[in-house]
Amino acid sequence: MVNEKEEKPVPSWQVFYDNIWLLLILGVVLPTLVYTVWGLIEVMTVPPLPVAP
Repeated sequence: MVNEKEEKPVPSWQVFYDNIWLLLILGVVLPTLVYTVWGLIEVMTVPPLPVAP
């Protein structure tokens, strides 16, 4: 009875970091979304060209 190890609950961050597929998906999706939104904001804030006479 004394030699039995007491099992501790696994922290949620460890479960997150142990899932390689979730890390891969987040590593692809998050930068894609960030750069897409950033690009759209940049395109919308460019002033229009003046009309040539």
